[in-house]
Amino acid sequence: MDNSTNISRFKEVMGNYPTGVTVITTVDEHGVPLGLTVNSFASVSLDPLLVLWSIDKRVSTYQTFIKTDKFAVHVLSADQGDICSLFASRDTDRFGNCEWKLSEHNLPIISGASGVMQCKTFKTIEAGDHIILIGEVVDIVSENKEPLLYHKRKFGKIPDAFYI
Repeated sequence: MDNSTNISRFKEVMGNYPTGVTVITTVDEHGVPLGLTVNSFASVSLDPLLVLWSIDKRVSTYQTFIKTDKFAVHVLSADQGDICSLFASRDTDRFGNCEWKLSEHNLPIISGASGVMQCKTFKTIEAGDHIILIGEVVDIVSENKEPLLYHKRKFGKIPDAFYI
């Protein structure tokens, strides 16, 4: 099987794998807030509290994220499809189009998320065309809202039938 067939099948399988949706934020060296939509997010460890996500080496914010010593993970709530789209877009004024504030850790925190974990960068790992960033959670806020899901290039809430 050739590589293009493998890539096509890989995308098909991964596109059929439902995930939650997060927005990762930080500030650059000038204090300018940056963020992007990420679905490659997972928990790693309870002791210490660690989470991970990955970033494509080709995205415009790549250099900032791999150099930062901190970032915030926003687990988007079911009603934040607009935030998901905004931070996945090429819009350069993402923070001008949403409600947010700086935290005590000097991280941009987007309002309305189901949960937010502020992290200090623990480790980065080279992985093909991505870098995996592992963060140690230093602050957690949970609003216990329904999460936003991503499946087959669409996002939405958990179907009611899921709980029957």
